[in-house]
Amino acid sequence: MESPLGFAHFLAATDGVARFILALMLIMSVGTWYLIVAKGLQLFRSQQMSTAFLKAFWEASSLDAVVHHLRKTGVQEPFSHLVHHGFTAVEQHRAGREALGLVDAGSPDEFLTRTLKRAIEQDKSRLEYGQTFLATVASSAPFVGLFGTVWGIYHALMAIGMSGQGTLDKVAGPVGEALIMTAIGLAVAIPAAVAYNAFARANRNTLSALNSFAHDVFTFLSMGLKSAPQAADVAATSERIIARAIAQQSSRAAA
Repeated sequence: MESPLGFAHFLAATDGVARFILALMLIMSVGTWYLIVAKGLQLFRSQQMSTAFLKAFWEASSLDAVVHHLRKTGVQEPFSHLVHHGFTAVEQHRAGREALGLVDAGSPDEFLTRTLKRAIEQDKSRLEYGQTFLATVASSAPFVGLFGTVWGIYHALMAIGMSGQGTLDKVAGPVGEALIMTAIGLAVAIPAAVAYNAFARANRNTLSALNSFAHDVFTFLSMGLKSAPQAADVAATSERIIARAIAQQSSRAAA
């Protein structure tokens, strides 16, 4: 004889509230696993490209070589994005300072510092994409499942009371089915919590390395800003600024 218990029987016996809770937890689960896969692949690719870019950056013979490398590979990860913004700031400052807005105000070093900080903040926003959703699911899914369990047990006990059969075999089935909601809530919350912690740690390490790298980029590029005249041809490029700074540095060392 087939027992009328189990998850299929539970779904058939649920009302509108219970089905809404199940649908909500299904959406949470799908969104969580989508972010886990998407952000995991993005993080893996970004780490590989960052390693390759940093290797090319430190092995480059000059900043001019870094410019050509960026033009060849493009901006694909946080470190190259930071360097790209640095070169853009040098070129913008080199183009002239006759009509400046507040964003360009201040000394050359301050202008470059703000530019690098903006680049880091943009990368931080991209790295933290989806983490609010993961944190929300991890903290709320168990309580959503618990609410479903309470709702299911209430209806199960009401049905048992109306039938007048309160034996253990009559109570265990409906109550056990109602507890499925709690299990579903935990199954949704645990992957979200683990993923949030893993991505938060990876982002923290990336931002720490990015801030350290920003100091080196500022040191290299500030030479070009300091050597740039106040009025210059708009068509001048950052490579010429960098070449001039390196040439001046070499002449000083020779002297």
